[in-house]
Amino acid sequence: MERFTISLDESLAQEFDTLIRDRGYANRSEAVRDMLRRELEAHRLEHQDAPHCIASLSYVYNHHERRLSERLTDLQHHAHDLVVSSMHIHLDHDNCLETLFLRGATADVRALAEKISAERGVRHGQMNLVPVEIEGVSHHVHSRPHT
Repeated sequence: MERFTISLDESLAQEFDTLIRDRGYANRSEAVRDMLRRELEAHRLEHQDAPHCIASLSYVYNHHERRLSERLTDLQHHAHDLVVSSMHIHLDHDNCLETLFLRGATADVRALAEKISAERGVRHGQMNLVPVEIEGVSHHVHSRPHT
């Protein structure tokens, strides 16, 4: 563990103490470590220096939209190497919420999320992407093209 010291003016230190107390941190060090991790992950994503990720993609859609459910299912099947799991919730008579849990190459995960979110009838698409180091990554190769 490496230690470093920072200086803060009194009002900033008080605001920080209030923030970490509200968020349930036991001390300043834990809060600073989490903030640094969050910023480093954002920086890696910004500079496309995060080759692998895990992500959740949530979206709302009208299941009465012509063939939309079928198109979404086809997209998921074609990306079976990225889609780890899915959860489907009926919100009301017309609308469903679906959340996909994804894992793989960051560029591929983003491309799938953009493709699904762009489908006619999909609304409120939101992705939470977390860069990760994945050990023993095997590159998925299709033995035959998708039809």
